[in-house]
Amino acid sequence: MDTAEAKKVLETALLCAREPLSIHSLKKLFVDVDDQGRPLGAGVGADTIRILLEELRQDWQGRGIEVVALSSGWRFQSRPELKQYLDRLNPEKPQKYSRATLETLAIIAYRQPVTRGDIEEIRGVTVNSQTIKMLEDRGWVDVVGYRDVLGRPALLGTTKQFLDDLGLQSLSQLPPLQQISDTQNANSMEVLEAALQENFEKAAHAAEVTDNEAPGEAIADTVQAPPTLENTHEQY
Repeated sequence: MDTAEAKKVLETALLCAREPLSIHSLKKLFVDVDDQGRPLGAGVGADTIRILLEELRQDWQGRGIEVVALSSGWRFQSRPELKQYLDRLNPEKPQKYSRATLETLAIIAYRQPVTRGDIEEIRGVTVNSQTIKMLEDRGWVDVVGYRDVLGRPALLGTTKQFLDDLGLQSLSQLPPLQQISDTQNANSMEVLEAALQENFEKAAHAAEVTDNEAPGEAIADTVQAPPTLENTHEQY
């Protein structure tokens, strides 16, 4: 298979995928197998796939959708400047998240791994069990271990899904806390909220290509991002 054909295969796979595809998954596209499912050759290597993906990124510059790399892999998504038009196809308001939920998520994102007790110490109030459960059900938070103390409390951390929904490749792309603190002169809790909210607002301008019910068909849909903190309310 020549380079042009391989790039066409990658392009088609990404357009038809329901979720980001990792390099490991993309390598499977190029491995021929025998009748018993055993690989016949090495196929296309990871380095070559990365080069082809970068070429695809360049090929799609200036178009309505773009190729992006996220934490869990590569995908196509619509460009932020077209969000205002895509919203007309989906006028429903995205799910709103309470201030307490955003505070809890911010603490986990910036201080992970943390226990429920750590979160309560920072927030100064008891954490509602449903708040943690909702974040776990959303796929943003998961148990990553247990602290070696009496009771072995669960340690919570963010997931790749959390990064994908914010359009990030890694936690290092979250704005530095010190940078925000210097400009806002805010206390620790406010800094955590502001830093995470900054990325929620950025993510609200991205649109995923997610709904692919028929082979070869890709439909752009908007990312459901949390609203601004000022529009959320919850009793602690």
